Amino acid sequence: MDLTSNSLRSSLVVLFALLSLGALFHWLNDGLYWGGYLSMSVFYTVMFYLGCSAGAKVSEVGPSGRVKETLLAGRSLCLATALMTMTATWVGGGFVNGTAESVATLGLAWAQAPWGYALSLVLGGLLFAKPMRRRHFTTMLDPLTDRFGKKMAALLYLPALTGEIFWTGAVLTALGTTFGFILQIDFSASILLSAFIAILYTSLGGLRGVAKTDVFQLIILILGLMLALPFILPGEGISGVWTKYQSVMGEKASPFPSLSWGDSYYLWWDYALLLIFGGIPWHVYFQRVLSSRDEFTARWLSIGAGGLCLVAAFPAVIIGMVSATTDWGAMGLSGPVTSSITLPYVLKFLTPGIVAMVGLGALAAAVMSSVDSSILSASSMGAWNIYRPLISRQDNPENLPVIIKRLIWIIGITATLIALKIQSVYALWFLCSDFVYCILFPQLVTALFDRRANVAGSLSGFIVALVLRLGGGEPVLGIPRWIDYPMVDTAGVVNFPFRTFSMLCALLSIIIVSRMTKRWYAPQPLVDRNP
Repeated sequence: MDLTSNSLRSSLVVLFALLSLGALFHWLNDGLYWGGYLSMSVFYTVMFYLGCSAGAKVSEVGPSGRVKETLLAGRSLCLATALMTMTATWVGGGFVNGTAESVATLGLAWAQAPWGYALSLVLGGLLFAKPMRRRHFTTMLDPLTDRFGKKMAALLYLPALTGEIFWTGAVLTALGTTFGFILQIDFSASILLSAFIAILYTSLGGLRGVAKTDVFQLIILILGLMLALPFILPGEGISGVWTKYQSVMGEKASPFPSLSWGDSYYLWWDYALLLIFGGIPWHVYFQRVLSSRDEFTARWLSIGAGGLCLVAAFPAVIIGMVSATTDWGAMGLSGPVTSSITLPYVLKFLTPGIVAMVGLGALAAAVMSSVDSSILSASSMGAWNIYRPLISRQDNPENLPVIIKRLIWIIGITATLIALKIQSVYALWFLCSDFVYCILFPQLVTALFDRRANVAGSLSGFIVALVLRLGGGEPVLGIPRWIDYPMVDTAGVVNFPFRTFSMLCALLSIIIVSRMTKRWYAPQPLVDRNP
């Protein structure tokens, strides 16, 4: 009872602080939308209460049990809870906002992320979930540590960490643009506020707190966006919008590429494979797999989440089509100033105020469900696979829960700073899977399924992937192209599928070099951690 009372009191303090900030925003800017801000404050308070109450339960166990609770929720997630938290994690602000943005500006053909990530979840469930859960790994890096050693696993933590930080930055950017537009508050202020609440309750509740909030967030997300659809659809309904959309977008209204695109056809497949296979080697994914009760739950929570991802993407796709086919000029509006505000723009001007407010809560739910998961995921790997074996050099150091909390704050703040600097949702969203696909996917595949893979092969694959991928350049990070890949168009875009090329070369390097060097670097077996 005392723990519940403390959580409630702390939540009321958070609500009071949020309302006080609202009064300050109103004083600085008379245009603050109080109705939306009030709903956001209540929503954030509920999130904090759920995370705080889970944190109280974690604090009741000893140091060793506390680590297991923080990282894996005691390996006790049932299928329903695990399915909800897995779906909520993938269906983030970047997923929802980015899908609407892409459909409205680039066409349905380039809105690849919903079905790409859905397929990645299905393949992950069919091929990777059971082997990982069967051996009772704690993080995704554990099989890499067994096969390639602690130091190589530490090196491979860098692309995993980068991917999680970029993912978090993408969803925070989505929330910042949404809140800044609808609530009329500063972009930076909305990002800082949302990030602080998410980091705070994640550090308190661990994975159990994240799972509890995810269930609530997913329900709010799906209901909120579905509620908006009847108000934004014209009288002719979905079929009428689809007909108009086809006339506006032409062949790009099709979800599949056309050979008439020329070299862009190969770029489409590069991105598609990146999303399908690059969506697997994430600890934010495997943390749910490894937290499940058994192998059956681990497999089916992943497959089921793939289907739910498509359901959750449906409203965003319709909103993107409506934005592309609406005559904003006839309504006295100029249309979305930037593509990144496509979804909040439609909610604000095509739905009643109360519906827009609910939609805002849905977007906040999508963002929070991904932010908390990503920062906990990166912190878990940092504490378990870097601090524990290389710095503490103890199997279960007593201060590990403290290290996890510190890393949550460090990684959360880093992602927030990136979100403040890079304001393109879709660019960040793709980039976070990019390096994971090229570098980590071949490493995970060989660690799990190639008994001859060794540390020399792993290092060679890492170097090959890094050189070939960075050689193609990266405009988002300001990295110029210095490898002369073919199929470069007049705008400087490399249509040659160099990301998939990098991944395949890395995979072959690990396989070939491992066999060439087995005399000097004996392959190491995977360890079964069954307690």
